[in-house]
Amino acid sequence: MAVQTSERTNDRPSPEALLAAANRELRGKLKIFLGAAPGVGKTYEMLSAARQRKSEGVDVVIGVVETHGRAETAALIEGQEVIPRRHIEYKGRALEEMDIDFILARRPALVLVDELAHTNAPGSRHPKRYLDVLELLTAGIDVYTTLNVQHVESLNDIVARITRIRVRETVPDSIVDAADSLEVIDLTPEDLIKRLGEGKVYVREAAERALKHYFSPGNLTALRELALRRTAERVDEQMRSYMREHAISGPWAAGERVLVCVDPSAAAENVVRAAKRTADSLRAPLLALYVETDRHATLGEPELTRLAETMRLAERLGAEPATIPGRRIAEDVLAFARDHNVTRIIVGKSQRSAWFELLHGSVVDDLVRTAGGIAVEVVASGPTPAESPLAGWRTERASTRAYVEATAAVAVAGAIAVGIDRLVNLGNISLVFVVAVLLVAARHGVWPSVWASALSAVAYNFLFLPPLYELTIADPANVVADITTGAQVPIPAASVRTP
Repeated sequence: MAVQTSERTNDRPSPEALLAAANRELRGKLKIFLGAAPGVGKTYEMLSAARQRKSEGVDVVIGVVETHGRAETAALIEGQEVIPRRHIEYKGRALEEMDIDFILARRPALVLVDELAHTNAPGSRHPKRYLDVLELLTAGIDVYTTLNVQHVESLNDIVARITRIRVRETVPDSIVDAADSLEVIDLTPEDLIKRLGEGKVYVREAAERALKHYFSPGNLTALRELALRRTAERVDEQMRSYMREHAISGPWAAGERVLVCVDPSAAAENVVRAAKRTADSLRAPLLALYVETDRHATLGEPELTRLAETMRLAERLGAEPATIPGRRIAEDVLAFARDHNVTRIIVGKSQRSAWFELLHGSVVDDLVRTAGGIAVEVVASGPTPAESPLAGWRTERASTRAYVEATAAVAVAGAIAVGIDRLVNLGNISLVFVVAVLLVAARHGVWPSVWASALSAVAYNFLFLPPLYELTIADPANVVADITTGAQVPIPAASVRTP
């Protein structure tokens, strides 16, 4: 389970966010022209944007651009400064690569580097072109580059399943995430197929082979959706980074984002499934959050197993899991939600008793009361396979601390009862023990309350039934009083000893 912490404290930008912003100011800016497939016009758009920048007085050079014989693309190079390529001899062949040393010495404001996923020839300074780009950015030079979605590392296997073609040259996702600007060059499958047929992408023989295999309408539609989704994720991250840097409290409801609250209960899996349905209906990303409080250390093995299984289920359903330390669950959930621009929180309906919520409060009520602009959806937990006649009671194995507290509660009740008995002629003094047992039941569940009931019966016998201060009962009628005290049932006044 991933561990994430809040990046904003007291509505001020975090030091990490300020440092990241400062580092971005020192390095060059990276813009990626992202396409779903070859031929959509990435290089053309990059050259067009560069010509516009040059007309604004920006010092622009072409580091490397591949026209692939396209006349429209080649026409845009005319009038631009092109850096001579470096020649490399490899196995008797003369290969050409971008001359990064020449560019660093020339120090333009902006350099165009086509085909970011390209593998450099052996003998180059870097094995991959994206490493050349990183060096240029570190030197403070802005870079325009092009990339197809099938070259993004995390999407490589998805593209292979769609197209049945494994792309060998990939770019780490961190490069895409580090881009200051990501522009999708979009073209409908119909228009791209038309361009192929006109020979504007490949020569006619190659275009015919491509149409039969890679460039089918179904493949192009799926690749187009991948490109749009990857860009949407990057834009969303940029928005959240801006919010963190400027200490803006979320959510900004530019897009839906769903958060499900996970706990160790048997009903948590049902809540996660309901959250998945909600996220799918909204076409929104899903996050799963567990707040680890002090109580986590007292969880038994069954609860810990359920919690782990629930988080694994959330991951299988596509949720991004997170675990954070906390003390006040509602406040911690809302802080996490605002930091991650969550617009909707899904939480299960509490199965705890009214006594427990009266003593400790309700997380659901706190969330609803303090959520502000975040919608809170309460999901009915529903029956679980483990439900029994004691449903609603906490029947899991209690900790030793629970029994210690139950013993202390009975001891305090006994002291209070003795004090009341000496001051007031109260007939039903056993009710003091009844209150103690109910409080233990509300706080710790069934078995500690049974222990408290048994201790109450012993204490009542020892303190109030003659002969006093002995664990014996002289009057058979008092047996009923002692049993009803342990069973938490108020007893008739005639059965109670009076001073």
